[in-house]
Amino acid sequence: MKGKNEQRAGLLYGVGAYGMWGIVPLFWPLLKPSGAIEILAHRMVWSLALVGIALLVVRRWAWIGELARDRRKLGLISVAAATITVNWGLYIWAVNHGQVVEASLGYFINPLVTIAMGVLLLGERLRPVQWIAVATGLTAVLVLAIGYGRPPWISLILAFSFATYGLVKKKVNMGGLESLAAETAVLFLPALGFLLWLTATGASTFTAGDAGLGHGALLAATGIVTAVPLICFGAAAIRVPLSTLGLLQYLAPVFQFILGIVYFHEEMPPERWAGFALVWLALSLLTWDALRNARRNRVLAAKLLATAAAAPAPAAPEAPEALLPKTVTREAMAPETVTPEAVTPETAAQQKIT
Repeated sequence: MKGKNEQRAGLLYGVGAYGMWGIVPLFWPLLKPSGAIEILAHRMVWSLALVGIALLVVRRWAWIGELARDRRKLGLISVAAATITVNWGLYIWAVNHGQVVEASLGYFINPLVTIAMGVLLLGERLRPVQWIAVATGLTAVLVLAIGYGRPPWISLILAFSFATYGLVKKKVNMGGLESLAAETAVLFLPALGFLLWLTATGASTFTAGDAGLGHGALLAATGIVTAVPLICFGAAAIRVPLSTLGLLQYLAPVFQFILGIVYFHEEMPPERWAGFALVWLALSLLTWDALRNARRNRVLAAKLLATAAAAPAPAAPEAPEALLPKTVTREAMAPETVTPEAVTPETAAQQKIT
């Protein structure tokens, strides 16, 4: 019962995380007239403040010293911070410039880019269906390039930056809260310096405009918007299988796509529908292949367990007669020849010693 409750809670956390990421395009326009870079800088500064409070509550500090002594991990954290900066900044810019649909496409094709990077960089081998899915994804990009009259560069940069971020995070192998704290710590000083420069030059919008302090509060809330979905994602990751998380990840771009069409009223000519249809076909193939492979692995594991359980236990090897002491016979070693009277306190003590 406890396992089912944990899985149910994990599913709710996962839906919450990807649901919040899916509706976040509604938040960024509220921060105008702030530009994308200023919003990004506030996001970095306030995220570190919020994560620092969370670490203070859970009292997790030991990892900081270990990370400071590991130059390789520090380098990887810096790369992760740089790639997520590009991803966050471009996404905010795209939403505030009426490109929500194209931004959603970036997260639709992200799994395909991740697979391609696994082949090119890690030497992974693909199953035939995965090859078909990747080829279908490439065809979709070509169709969309024709439809847009240019390559969908926003989608491609978002997909490649997030795939690179995921690859680096896999190499770093740190917890979600700790990793976010380290990444935002790397970005904190440049972000804070930029905000102070904006203030000194009179270009800051932190308390500007009619909203005044209300606008500043919204900019400070970028820390909550960043950290809360990540905390929910971390809670989901330890409670539900990866296959379930893999399916839930499509919630975010689906919500973003719907918002782009229904709420932001972005255009969707036939060629874009055709490109998105090809992307969804590729993702359907990937999902079907992943579920089939996971089911096959479970069946194989069950068969191996059943075979191991049915196999007779190996018999203990018999001691050769020649190796037995001359005064000990096999009859003397048989359990039924040992009587309670034969076990004296002296012999029991000797057995414990030996």
